Amino acid sequence: MRHAHSVEKVRAAEAELMARLPEGALMQRAAAGLASVCARLLDRVYGTRVLLLVGSGDNGGDALYAGARLARRGARVTAALASPRAHEEGLAALREAGGRVLSSARLQEPTSTDGGAAAAFAGTDLVIDGLTGIGGRGALRGLYAALVRALPEDAAVVACDVPSGVDADTGEVEGEAVRADVTVTFGTLKPGLLIDPGAAHAGVVELVDIGLDLPEPDVVAFATADVRLPRPLPESDKYRRGVVGILAGGSQFTGAAVLAVGGALHGGAGMVRFASSAPVVELVRRRWPEAVTTSLPSALPSEEPSLEPVGRVQAWVVGPGLGVDSRARGLVHAALRSDVPVLVDADGLNVLAEMPSALRRGLLDRAAPTVLTPHAGELARLLGADRSDVEARRLAHLRRAVDELGVTVLLKGSTTLVASPGVHPVLANLTGTPWLATAGTGDVLSGLIGALLATGLPAAEAAAHGAHLHGLAARLAAAPDPALSAAPITAFDVLTALPAALRHLP
Repeated sequence: MRHAHSVEKVRAAEAELMARLPEGALMQRAAAGLASVCARLLDRVYGTRVLLLVGSGDNGGDALYAGARLARRGARVTAALASPRAHEEGLAALREAGGRVLSSARLQEPTSTDGGAAAAFAGTDLVIDGLTGIGGRGALRGLYAALVRALPEDAAVVACDVPSGVDADTGEVEGEAVRADVTVTFGTLKPGLLIDPGAAHAGVVELVDIGLDLPEPDVVAFATADVRLPRPLPESDKYRRGVVGILAGGSQFTGAAVLAVGGALHGGAGMVRFASSAPVVELVRRRWPEAVTTSLPSALPSEEPSLEPVGRVQAWVVGPGLGVDSRARGLVHAALRSDVPVLVDADGLNVLAEMPSALRRGLLDRAAPTVLTPHAGELARLLGADRSDVEARRLAHLRRAVDELGVTVLLKGSTTLVASPGVHPVLANLTGTPWLATAGTGDVLSGLIGALLATGLPAAEAAAHGAHLHGLAARLAAAPDPALSAAPITAFDVLTALPAALRHLP
Protein backbone atom coordinates (compact mmCIF):
# COMPACT_ATOMS: atom_id res chain seq x y z
CA MET A 1 0.00 0.00 0.00
CA ARG A 2 1.38 3.39 -1.00
CA HIS A 3 0.54 6.43 1.13
CA ALA A 4 0.64 10.03 -0.07
CA HIS A 5 0.48 13.09 2.18
CA SER A 6 -0.29 16.72 1.50
CA VAL A 7 2.44 19.34 1.45
CA GLU A 8 1.06 20.84 4.67
CA LYS A 9 1.40 17.51 6.51
CA VAL A 10 4.88 16.91 5.10
CA ARG A 11 6.04 20.38 6.10
CA ALA A 12 4.74 19.89 9.65
CA ALA A 13 6.43 16.49 9.97
CA GLU A 14 9.70 17.87 8.58
CA ALA A 15 9.66 20.77 11.03
CA GLU A 16 9.09 18.42 13.95
CA LEU A 17 11.93 16.14 12.88
CA MET A 18 14.37 18.98 12.12
CA ALA A 19 13.86 20.33 15.62
CA ARG A 20 15.38 17.07 16.94
CA LEU A 21 18.23 16.75 14.42
CA PRO A 22 21.48 18.67 13.84
CA GLU A 23 21.10 21.48 11.30
CA GLY A 24 21.18 20.18 7.73
CA ALA A 25 20.90 16.51 8.69
CA LEU A 26 17.50 16.04 7.06
CA MET A 27 18.69 17.51 3.75
CA GLN A 28 21.73 15.24 3.84
CA ARG A 29 19.47 12.21 4.26
CA ALA A 30 17.44 13.26 1.23
CA ALA A 31 20.54 14.02 -0.84
CA ALA A 32 22.12 10.67 0.00
CA GLY A 33 19.01 8.82 -1.18
CA LEU A 34 18.81 10.94 -4.33
CA ALA A 35 22.48 10.37 -5.18
CA SER A 36 22.12 6.63 -4.62
CA VAL A 37 19.23 6.36 -7.10
CA CYS A 38 21.13 8.47 -9.65
CA ALA A 39 24.23 6.30 -9.30
CA ARG A 40 22.16 3.17 -10.01
CA LEU A 41 20.73 4.80 -13.13
CA LEU A 42 24.18 5.80 -14.37
CA ASP A 43 25.59 2.35 -13.65
CA ARG A 44 29.13 3.78 -14.02
CA VAL A 45 29.39 7.17 -12.33
CA TYR A 46 32.99 8.03 -13.18
CA GLY A 47 33.27 10.22 -16.26
CA THR A 48 29.54 10.75 -16.80
CA ARG A 49 28.06 14.21 -17.30
CA VAL A 50 25.42 15.26 -14.78
CA LEU A 51 23.41 18.47 -15.01
CA LEU A 52 21.64 19.93 -11.97
CA LEU A 53 18.67 22.25 -12.52
CA VAL A 54 18.69 24.27 -9.32
CA GLY A 55 15.97 26.55 -8.01
CA SER A 56 15.91 28.75 -4.95
CA GLY A 57 14.26 26.27 -2.56
CA ASP A 58 15.29 23.28 -0.50
CA ASN A 59 14.96 20.89 -3.43
CA GLY A 60 17.69 22.89 -5.11
CA GLY A 61 19.80 22.21 -2.03
CA ASP A 62 19.01 18.48 -2.23
CA ALA A 63 20.14 18.49 -5.87
CA LEU A 64 23.36 20.36 -5.07
CA TYR A 65 24.35 18.01 -2.25
CA ALA A 66 23.49 14.97 -4.38
CA GLY A 67 25.55 16.46 -7.20
CA ALA A 68 28.48 16.90 -4.82
CA ARG A 69 28.30 13.22 -3.89
CA LEU A 70 28.32 12.22 -7.57
CA ALA A 71 31.20 14.61 -8.29
CA ARG A 72 33.29 12.99 -5.56
CA ARG A 73 32.75 9.69 -7.41
CA GLY A 74 34.17 11.14 -10.62
CA ALA A 75 31.09 12.53 -12.40
CA ARG A 76 31.43 15.84 -14.23
CA VAL A 77 28.67 17.84 -12.58
CA THR A 78 27.32 21.22 -13.68
CA ALA A 79 24.72 23.17 -11.73
CA ALA A 80 22.50 25.49 -13.76
CA LEU A 81 21.03 28.08 -11.38
CA ALA A 82 17.57 29.22 -12.41
CA SER A 83 17.49 31.92 -9.73
CA PRO A 84 19.99 34.42 -8.32
CA ARG A 85 19.32 32.77 -4.96
CA ALA A 86 20.44 29.20 -4.30
CA HIS A 87 21.31 27.05 -1.28
CA GLU A 88 24.69 28.49 -0.23
CA GLU A 89 25.99 25.47 1.69
CA GLY A 90 24.96 23.16 -1.16
CA LEU A 91 26.77 25.38 -3.68
CA ALA A 92 29.89 25.35 -1.54
CA ALA A 93 29.76 21.55 -1.25
CA LEU A 94 29.42 21.15 -5.01
CA ARG A 95 32.32 23.52 -5.76
CA GLU A 96 34.51 21.79 -3.18
CA ALA A 97 33.79 18.44 -4.87
CA GLY A 98 34.89 19.86 -8.22
CA GLY A 99 31.50 20.73 -9.67
CA ARG A 100 30.89 23.64 -12.02
CA VAL A 101 28.26 26.34 -11.47
CA LEU A 102 26.47 28.39 -14.11
CA SER A 103 24.76 31.41 -12.59
CA SER A 104 21.31 32.51 -13.73
CA ALA A 105 22.92 35.63 -15.18
CA ARG A 106 25.03 33.51 -17.53
CA LEU A 107 22.19 31.28 -18.61
CA GLN A 108 20.73 32.74 -21.77
CA GLU A 109 17.70 31.39 -23.65
CA PRO A 110 18.46 27.67 -24.08
CA THR A 111 18.17 28.00 -27.87
CA SER A 112 21.16 30.35 -28.05
CA THR A 113 24.44 29.10 -29.48
CA ASP A 114 26.80 31.38 -27.58
CA GLY A 115 27.28 29.11 -24.58
CA GLY A 116 25.15 29.26 -21.45
CA ALA A 117 22.39 26.68 -21.22
CA ALA A 118 23.00 25.21 -24.69
CA ALA A 119 26.60 24.37 -23.78
CA ALA A 120 25.61 23.08 -20.34
CA PHE A 121 23.13 20.59 -21.81
CA ALA A 122 25.45 19.20 -24.49
CA GLY A 123 26.43 15.58 -23.89
CA THR A 124 24.49 15.31 -20.64
CA ASP A 125 23.92 11.76 -19.40
CA LEU A 126 21.64 12.57 -16.48
CA VAL A 127 19.65 15.60 -15.34
CA ILE A 128 18.60 16.14 -11.73
CA ASP A 129 15.55 18.42 -11.52
CA GLY A 130 15.68 20.54 -8.37
CA LEU A 131 13.88 23.59 -9.73
CA THR A 132 10.77 23.81 -7.55
CA GLY A 133 9.87 20.70 -5.52
CA ILE A 134 6.75 20.37 -3.37
CA GLY A 135 6.39 24.11 -2.82
CA GLY A 136 5.83 24.86 -6.50
CA ARG A 137 2.43 26.25 -7.52
CA GLY A 138 1.18 27.33 -10.90
CA ALA A 139 2.97 27.44 -14.22
CA LEU A 140 6.74 27.64 -14.51
CA ARG A 141 7.90 30.98 -15.89
CA GLY A 142 10.98 32.70 -17.24
CA LEU A 143 14.24 30.82 -17.01
CA TYR A 144 12.58 27.97 -15.08
CA ALA A 145 10.32 27.21 -18.05
CA ALA A 146 13.12 27.77 -20.56
CA LEU A 147 15.37 25.22 -18.86
CA VAL A 148 12.59 22.63 -18.88
CA ARG A 149 11.99 23.22 -22.59
CA ALA A 150 15.69 22.65 -23.23
CA LEU A 151 15.91 19.26 -21.50
CA PRO A 152 17.83 16.89 -23.82
CA GLU A 153 15.81 13.96 -25.14
CA ASP A 154 18.65 11.47 -24.73
CA ALA A 155 19.44 12.17 -21.05
CA ALA A 156 17.84 10.37 -18.13
CA VAL A 157 15.83 12.81 -16.00
CA VAL A 158 15.48 12.40 -12.24
CA ALA A 159 13.04 14.68 -10.42
CA CYS A 160 13.76 15.70 -6.86
CA ASP A 161 10.63 15.04 -4.73
CA VAL A 162 8.13 16.14 -7.43
CA PRO A 163 8.73 17.01 -11.11
CA SER A 164 8.92 20.78 -11.43
CA GLY A 165 5.68 22.19 -12.80
CA VAL A 166 3.54 19.49 -11.14
CA ASP A 167 1.40 20.52 -8.18
CA ALA A 168 2.43 18.18 -5.37
CA ASP A 169 -1.02 18.19 -3.74
CA THR A 170 -3.23 17.76 -6.79
CA GLY A 171 -1.21 16.56 -9.78
CA GLU A 172 -2.28 19.63 -11.74
CA VAL A 173 0.01 20.87 -14.51
CA GLU A 174 -0.61 24.39 -15.76
CA GLY A 175 2.18 24.82 -18.29
CA GLU A 176 5.72 23.58 -18.84
CA ALA A 177 6.61 20.67 -16.56
CA VAL A 178 9.46 18.23 -16.25
CA ARG A 179 8.78 14.73 -17.58
CA ALA A 180 10.93 12.57 -15.38
CA ASP A 181 12.10 9.03 -15.97
CA VAL A 182 12.39 8.63 -12.19
CA THR A 183 11.07 10.75 -9.33
CA VAL A 184 12.87 10.38 -6.00
CA THR A 185 10.47 11.52 -3.31
CA PHE A 186 11.31 11.97 0.35
CA GLY A 187 9.51 10.75 3.47
CA THR A 188 6.23 9.89 1.76
CA LEU A 189 4.62 10.03 -1.65
CA LYS A 190 2.89 13.24 -2.62
CA PRO A 191 -0.68 13.06 -4.04
CA GLY A 192 0.43 14.68 -7.30
CA LEU A 193 2.63 11.65 -8.01
CA LEU A 194 -0.44 9.38 -8.02
CA ILE A 195 -2.93 11.60 -9.87
CA ASP A 196 -2.89 12.52 -13.53
CA PRO A 197 -1.77 14.59 -15.27
CA GLY A 198 1.05 14.86 -12.73
CA ALA A 199 1.46 11.10 -12.41
CA ALA A 200 2.26 10.90 -16.13
CA HIS A 201 5.20 13.27 -15.51
CA ALA A 202 6.64 11.31 -12.57
CA GLY A 203 7.95 8.16 -14.26
CA VAL A 204 9.04 5.49 -11.79
CA VAL A 205 8.62 6.78 -8.23
CA GLU A 206 11.32 5.89 -5.70
CA LEU A 207 10.58 6.60 -2.04
CA VAL A 208 13.46 7.54 0.27
CA ASP A 209 12.69 7.15 3.97
CA ILE A 210 13.99 10.15 5.88
CA GLY A 211 12.31 9.33 9.19
CA LEU A 212 9.14 11.43 9.10
CA ASP A 213 6.34 10.72 11.57
CA LEU A 214 3.20 11.29 9.51
CA PRO A 215 -0.54 11.36 10.24
CA GLU A 216 -3.32 9.78 8.14
CA PRO A 217 -2.55 9.93 4.41
CA ASP A 218 -4.59 12.00 1.96
CA VAL A 219 -4.36 9.50 -0.90
CA VAL A 220 -3.78 5.74 -0.77
CA ALA A 221 -2.94 3.39 -3.64
CA PHE A 222 -3.50 -0.33 -3.13
CA ALA A 223 -0.92 -2.89 -4.15
CA THR A 224 -2.16 -6.28 -5.34
CA ALA A 225 -1.18 -7.76 -1.97
CA ASP A 226 -3.63 -5.34 -0.28
CA VAL A 227 -6.67 -6.45 -2.32
CA ARG A 228 -8.42 -9.05 -0.19
CA LEU A 229 -11.81 -10.14 -1.48
CA PRO A 230 -14.35 -12.40 0.21
CA ARG A 231 -13.64 -16.06 -0.51
CA PRO A 232 -16.30 -18.78 -0.61
CA LEU A 233 -16.55 -20.81 2.59
CA PRO A 234 -17.58 -24.47 2.90
CA GLU A 235 -21.11 -23.39 3.81
CA SER A 236 -21.36 -20.83 0.98
CA ASP A 237 -24.11 -21.00 -1.60
CA LYS A 238 -24.94 -18.80 -4.57
CA TYR A 239 -27.04 -16.45 -2.46
CA ARG A 240 -24.41 -15.99 0.23
CA ARG A 241 -21.78 -15.23 -2.43
CA GLY A 242 -23.86 -12.31 -3.64
CA VAL A 243 -26.67 -11.80 -6.14
CA VAL A 244 -26.24 -8.83 -8.45
CA GLY A 245 -28.97 -7.46 -10.69
CA ILE A 246 -28.02 -5.80 -13.98
CA LEU A 247 -30.23 -3.44 -15.99
CA ALA A 248 -28.37 -2.81 -19.22
CA GLY A 249 -28.53 -2.85 -23.00
CA GLY A 250 -30.87 -1.24 -25.47
CA SER A 251 -31.57 -1.19 -29.18
CA GLN A 252 -28.25 0.53 -29.99
CA PHE A 253 -25.75 -0.89 -27.50
CA THR A 254 -26.52 -4.56 -27.00
CA GLY A 255 -22.91 -5.58 -26.36
CA ALA A 256 -22.71 -3.49 -23.20
CA ALA A 257 -25.14 -5.87 -21.52
CA VAL A 258 -23.10 -8.95 -22.50
CA LEU A 259 -19.92 -7.39 -21.15
CA ALA A 260 -21.45 -6.15 -17.89
CA VAL A 261 -22.95 -9.56 -17.14
CA GLY A 262 -19.63 -11.23 -17.93
CA GLY A 263 -17.80 -8.82 -15.62
CA ALA A 264 -20.15 -9.73 -12.78
CA LEU A 265 -19.86 -13.48 -13.40
CA HIS A 266 -16.07 -13.40 -13.60
CA GLY A 267 -15.98 -11.05 -10.63
CA GLY A 268 -17.27 -13.79 -8.36
CA ALA A 269 -21.01 -13.15 -8.14
CA GLY A 270 -22.96 -16.15 -6.87
CA MET A 271 -25.79 -15.26 -9.24
CA VAL A 272 -26.45 -12.62 -11.86
CA ARG A 273 -30.02 -11.56 -12.55
CA PHE A 274 -30.27 -9.69 -15.83
CA ALA A 275 -33.23 -7.74 -17.18
CA SER A 276 -33.70 -5.92 -20.45
CA SER A 277 -35.74 -6.01 -23.65
CA ALA A 278 -36.26 -9.43 -25.24
CA PRO A 279 -33.59 -9.12 -28.01
CA VAL A 280 -30.91 -8.11 -25.53
CA VAL A 281 -31.94 -10.85 -23.11
CA GLU A 282 -31.56 -13.39 -25.90
CA LEU A 283 -28.00 -12.23 -26.60
CA VAL A 284 -27.06 -12.46 -22.94
CA ARG A 285 -28.72 -15.86 -22.57
CA ARG A 286 -26.76 -17.24 -25.51
CA ARG A 287 -23.41 -16.04 -24.20
CA TRP A 288 -24.02 -16.49 -20.49
CA PRO A 289 -26.51 -19.31 -19.91
CA GLU A 290 -25.73 -19.16 -16.18
CA ALA A 291 -27.36 -15.72 -15.91
CA VAL A 292 -31.00 -15.64 -14.76
CA THR A 293 -32.80 -13.40 -17.25
CA THR A 294 -36.03 -11.45 -17.35
CA SER A 295 -37.51 -9.82 -20.45
CA LEU A 296 -38.92 -6.35 -19.92
CA PRO A 297 -41.39 -4.77 -22.32
CA SER A 298 -39.95 -2.29 -24.82
CA ALA A 299 -42.27 0.38 -23.43
CA LEU A 300 -42.54 0.26 -19.65
CA PRO A 301 -45.98 0.89 -18.17
CA SER A 302 -44.93 3.65 -15.76
CA GLU A 303 -42.20 6.19 -15.11
CA GLU A 304 -40.93 4.02 -12.27
CA PRO A 305 -41.53 0.35 -13.11
CA SER A 306 -41.44 -2.40 -10.53
CA LEU A 307 -38.32 -4.55 -10.47
CA GLU A 308 -40.03 -7.34 -8.53
CA PRO A 309 -40.26 -9.65 -11.59
CA VAL A 310 -36.45 -9.65 -11.77
CA GLY A 311 -36.16 -11.20 -8.29
CA ARG A 312 -34.30 -10.23 -5.14
CA VAL A 313 -30.75 -8.95 -5.49
CA GLN A 314 -28.08 -7.65 -3.13
CA ALA A 315 -26.87 -4.90 -5.49
CA TRP A 316 -27.96 -3.30 -8.76
CA VAL A 317 -25.90 -2.22 -11.77
CA VAL A 318 -27.83 0.14 -14.04
CA GLY A 319 -26.87 2.02 -17.16
CA PRO A 320 -24.48 0.29 -19.60
CA GLY A 321 -25.94 0.64 -23.08
CA LEU A 322 -29.34 1.52 -21.65
CA GLY A 323 -30.08 4.63 -23.70
CA VAL A 324 -31.56 7.84 -22.33
CA ASP A 325 -35.23 7.51 -23.23
CA SER A 326 -38.21 7.29 -20.88
CA ARG A 327 -37.65 3.55 -20.44
CA ALA A 328 -34.05 4.13 -19.32
CA ARG A 329 -35.13 6.91 -16.97
CA GLY A 330 -37.70 4.60 -15.40
CA LEU A 331 -35.14 1.84 -14.79
CA VAL A 332 -32.63 4.26 -13.24
CA HIS A 333 -35.36 5.61 -10.95
CA ALA A 334 -36.47 2.11 -9.97
CA ALA A 335 -32.97 0.93 -9.12
CA LEU A 336 -32.23 4.02 -7.03
CA ARG A 337 -35.53 3.63 -5.15
CA SER A 338 -34.41 0.17 -4.00
CA ASP A 339 -32.88 -0.54 -0.61
CA VAL A 340 -29.67 -2.20 -1.83
CA PRO A 341 -26.38 -0.78 -3.14
CA VAL A 342 -26.58 0.61 -6.68
CA LEU A 343 -23.86 1.28 -9.24
CA VAL A 344 -24.77 3.76 -11.98
CA ASP A 345 -22.65 3.88 -15.13
CA ALA A 346 -22.68 5.03 -18.76
CA ASP A 347 -26.20 5.93 -19.93
CA GLY A 348 -27.39 5.78 -16.34
CA LEU A 349 -25.07 8.72 -15.66
CA ASN A 350 -26.41 10.55 -18.71
CA VAL A 351 -29.94 10.05 -17.38
CA LEU A 352 -28.87 11.58 -14.06
CA ALA A 353 -27.14 14.46 -15.82
CA GLU A 354 -30.35 15.39 -17.66
CA MET A 355 -32.38 15.54 -14.44
CA PRO A 356 -33.06 18.77 -12.56
CA SER A 357 -30.51 18.96 -9.76
CA ALA A 358 -33.15 18.76 -7.02
CA LEU A 359 -34.62 15.57 -8.47
CA ARG A 360 -31.18 14.04 -8.94
CA ARG A 361 -30.12 14.83 -5.39
CA GLY A 362 -33.39 13.41 -4.07
CA LEU A 363 -32.83 10.13 -5.93
CA LEU A 364 -29.24 9.89 -4.71
CA ASP A 365 -30.16 10.70 -1.11
CA ARG A 366 -30.68 7.08 -0.08
CA ALA A 367 -29.73 4.90 2.85
CA ALA A 368 -27.97 2.22 0.81
CA PRO A 369 -24.61 2.96 -0.88
CA THR A 370 -24.54 4.46 -4.36
CA VAL A 371 -21.53 4.32 -6.67
CA LEU A 372 -21.17 6.46 -9.78
CA THR A 373 -18.43 5.48 -12.25
CA PRO A 374 -17.98 8.36 -14.72
CA HIS A 375 -15.16 9.15 -17.07
CA ALA A 376 -14.14 12.80 -17.36
CA GLY A 377 -16.81 13.65 -19.93
CA GLU A 378 -19.61 12.07 -17.92
CA LEU A 379 -18.48 13.79 -14.73
CA ALA A 380 -18.33 17.09 -16.59
CA ARG A 381 -21.98 16.67 -17.63
CA LEU A 382 -23.01 15.79 -14.08
CA LEU A 383 -21.28 18.88 -12.68
CA GLY A 384 -21.97 21.28 -15.52
CA ALA A 385 -18.22 21.62 -16.01
CA ASP A 386 -15.84 21.53 -18.96
CA ARG A 387 -14.32 18.14 -19.77
CA SER A 388 -10.83 19.55 -20.27
CA ASP A 389 -11.03 21.22 -16.86
CA VAL A 390 -12.05 17.91 -15.25
CA GLU A 391 -9.09 16.19 -16.88
CA ALA A 392 -6.72 18.94 -15.74
CA ARG A 393 -8.06 19.09 -12.15
CA ARG A 394 -9.18 15.54 -11.47
CA LEU A 395 -8.89 15.55 -7.67
CA ALA A 396 -10.74 18.86 -7.27
CA HIS A 397 -13.64 17.71 -9.45
CA LEU A 398 -13.81 14.31 -7.75
CA ARG A 399 -14.12 15.99 -4.35
CA ARG A 400 -16.70 18.43 -5.70
CA ALA A 401 -18.79 15.56 -7.09
CA VAL A 402 -18.71 13.69 -3.78
CA ASP A 403 -19.72 16.83 -1.88
CA GLU A 404 -22.51 17.87 -4.26
CA LEU A 405 -23.96 14.43 -5.00
CA GLY A 406 -23.37 12.76 -1.64
CA VAL A 407 -22.32 9.41 -3.17
CA THR A 408 -19.20 7.36 -3.84
CA VAL A 409 -17.59 8.43 -7.10
CA LEU A 410 -15.07 6.46 -9.15
CA LEU A 411 -13.47 8.78 -11.70
CA LYS A 412 -12.08 6.66 -14.52
CA GLY A 413 -8.75 7.39 -16.15
CA SER A 414 -5.20 6.13 -16.38
CA THR A 415 -5.06 6.80 -12.64
CA THR A 416 -8.54 5.99 -11.39
CA LEU A 417 -9.67 7.84 -8.25
CA VAL A 418 -12.33 6.81 -5.72
CA ALA A 419 -13.83 8.93 -2.96
CA SER A 420 -16.82 8.62 -0.62
CA PRO A 421 -18.61 11.16 1.59
CA GLY A 422 -16.95 11.44 4.97
CA VAL A 423 -14.38 8.77 4.14
CA HIS A 424 -10.67 9.52 3.98
CA PRO A 425 -8.31 9.09 2.25
CA VAL A 426 -8.99 9.23 -1.49
CA LEU A 427 -8.15 5.89 -3.12
CA ALA A 428 -6.03 5.81 -6.28
CA ASN A 429 -5.63 2.85 -8.61
CA LEU A 430 -2.33 2.54 -10.45
CA THR A 431 -2.89 -0.68 -12.42
CA GLY A 432 -4.59 1.09 -15.32
CA THR A 433 -3.03 0.93 -18.75
CA PRO A 434 -3.61 2.91 -21.96
CA TRP A 435 -4.71 -0.37 -23.56
CA LEU A 436 -7.95 -0.02 -21.56
CA ALA A 437 -8.93 2.93 -23.76
CA THR A 438 -11.19 0.79 -25.92
CA ALA A 439 -14.96 0.39 -26.18
CA GLY A 440 -16.67 -1.82 -23.62
CA THR A 441 -14.04 -2.00 -20.91
CA GLY A 442 -16.10 0.28 -18.69
CA ASP A 443 -19.05 -2.13 -18.98
CA VAL A 444 -16.84 -4.96 -17.72
CA LEU A 445 -15.77 -2.77 -14.78
CA SER A 446 -19.41 -2.00 -13.92
CA GLY A 447 -20.34 -5.66 -13.66
CA LEU A 448 -17.21 -6.46 -11.68
CA ILE A 449 -17.79 -3.73 -9.09
CA GLY A 450 -21.47 -4.67 -8.91
CA ALA A 451 -20.48 -8.22 -7.99
CA LEU A 452 -18.19 -6.92 -5.23
CA LEU A 453 -20.95 -4.65 -3.89
CA ALA A 454 -23.25 -7.67 -3.73
CA THR A 455 -20.79 -9.44 -1.42
CA GLY A 456 -21.23 -6.63 1.10
CA LEU A 457 -17.93 -4.80 0.58
CA PRO A 458 -18.10 -1.08 1.46
CA ALA A 459 -18.72 1.07 -1.59
CA ALA A 460 -15.29 2.74 -1.82
CA GLU A 461 -13.50 -0.54 -1.21
CA ALA A 462 -15.57 -2.39 -3.82
CA ALA A 463 -14.91 0.35 -6.37
CA ALA A 464 -11.17 0.59 -5.70
CA HIS A 465 -10.61 -3.17 -5.61
CA GLY A 466 -12.67 -3.59 -8.76
CA ALA A 467 -10.59 -0.96 -10.55
CA HIS A 468 -7.39 -2.66 -9.39
CA LEU A 469 -8.48 -6.06 -10.70
CA HIS A 470 -9.76 -4.52 -13.93
CA GLY A 471 -6.42 -2.85 -14.62
CA LEU A 472 -4.48 -5.97 -13.66
CA ALA A 473 -6.62 -8.07 -16.02
CA ALA A 474 -5.97 -5.59 -18.83
CA ARG A 475 -2.23 -5.79 -18.27
CA LEU A 476 -2.33 -9.59 -18.27
CA ALA A 477 -4.42 -9.59 -21.45
CA ALA A 478 -2.16 -7.10 -23.23
CA ALA A 479 1.08 -8.87 -22.28
CA PRO A 480 0.46 -12.44 -21.09
CA ASP A 481 4.15 -13.19 -21.63
CA PRO A 482 6.38 -10.65 -19.82
CA ALA A 483 9.10 -11.34 -22.37
CA LEU A 484 6.91 -9.92 -25.16
CA SER A 485 5.68 -6.38 -25.69
CA ALA A 486 2.03 -5.52 -25.07
CA ALA A 487 -0.52 -5.78 -27.87
CA PRO A 488 -3.97 -4.23 -28.42
CA ILE A 489 -6.81 -5.82 -26.49
CA THR A 490 -10.60 -5.80 -26.55
CA ALA A 491 -13.04 -5.50 -23.69
CA PHE A 492 -13.71 -9.21 -23.99
CA ASP A 493 -9.98 -9.89 -23.55
CA VAL A 494 -10.13 -8.00 -20.25
CA LEU A 495 -13.20 -9.95 -19.24
CA THR A 496 -11.61 -13.34 -19.90
CA ALA A 497 -8.40 -12.31 -18.07
CA LEU A 498 -10.26 -11.55 -14.82
CA PRO A 499 -9.84 -15.09 -13.39
CA ALA A 500 -6.08 -14.84 -13.93
CA ALA A 501 -6.07 -11.45 -12.20
CA LEU A 502 -7.99 -12.90 -9.25
CA ARG A 503 -5.40 -15.66 -8.95
CA HIS A 504 -2.77 -12.98 -8.27
CA LEU A 505 -4.55 -11.96 -5.06
CA PRO A 506 -3.35 -13.24 -1.68
